[in-house]
Amino acid sequence: MSQTRIRLIGAPTDVGASMRGASMAPEALRVAGLPEALARRGLAVLDDGNLSGPSNPMLPPVAGHRHLPEVHAWNQAVRDAVSVALQAGELPLLLGGDHCLAIGSIGAVAEHCRQQGKTLRVLWLDAHADFNTSTITPSGNLHGMPVAILCGQGPDALVRLASGALSGAALAPESVRLIGVRSVDEQERQLVHTCGLEVFDMRHLDEHGMRTTMQQALMGVDERTHLHVSFDVDFLDPDIAPGVGTPVRGGPSYREAQLCMEMIADTGQLASLDVVELNPARDHQNRTAELVVDLVESLFGKSTLMRLRP
Repeated sequence: MSQTRIRLIGAPTDVGASMRGASMAPEALRVAGLPEALARRGLAVLDDGNLSGPSNPMLPPVAGHRHLPEVHAWNQAVRDAVSVALQAGELPLLLGGDHCLAIGSIGAVAEHCRQQGKTLRVLWLDAHADFNTSTITPSGNLHGMPVAILCGQGPDALVRLASGALSGAALAPESVRLIGVRSVDEQERQLVHTCGLEVFDMRHLDEHGMRTTMQQALMGVDERTHLHVSFDVDFLDPDIAPGVGTPVRGGPSYREAQLCMEMIADTGQLASLDVVELNPARDHQNRTAELVVDLVESLFGKSTLMRLRP
């Protein structure tokens, strides 16, 4: 069996967020030992450093969007880099940066799946639904809109960037599973319902547990599936992961998060990954980055004992 090659793609920007700091995350993850941890899993780690793009101008929203030109430029760079990695047979691991970057990352993955005849399943691990639009957003921050944009609802420039040559949306709502959600704006809640997104919120996790939740979220994943994980670090409870810009109490515990990652690894279908919204400026001695590295190791198969895949 050939060695899996992981392409680290650093995207040091916080143009989609209201709070500065996520731009420092790629280096924080490297300092926390991410390349070395992946290499310990027997993976070939390729790291050419970080992408470049416009700085954060810290301007107010225009027509319901903050920093739209800058967000577009960063996502174009991400889309191009992820596309190159996928074409080379590599597994792209995006080191964000804020969650707006998933527009370019998943846009590239969706196009790759269409070309390869693969079924795309996106697991969106997040405290937030990220399904706002310019007309309902309370802030204009584009890191609160990527799922909507990927599903065809958002500024034309970003919808077109995500969907590539397609007219319409990069993703169908039925391709996405939102997990860990516990903070949704009032009008955003209605839009999520109208569009039929499948959401496993924290009440669902409380009532059914992480094991059943992940079994449901992974139902139908098989060897024809390209599994993409978009891991927003605020998915985790802030008691264990304080280094995020938008913490929300009541998230998954360490053990719940480990089980989530291990069950994804058990599928053997993980083919691309975003790690976003780590904010070292709010962290304590890089503690959250070290936790993220631990969880990413589990995504790539770290476990206490040898286990057969189900």
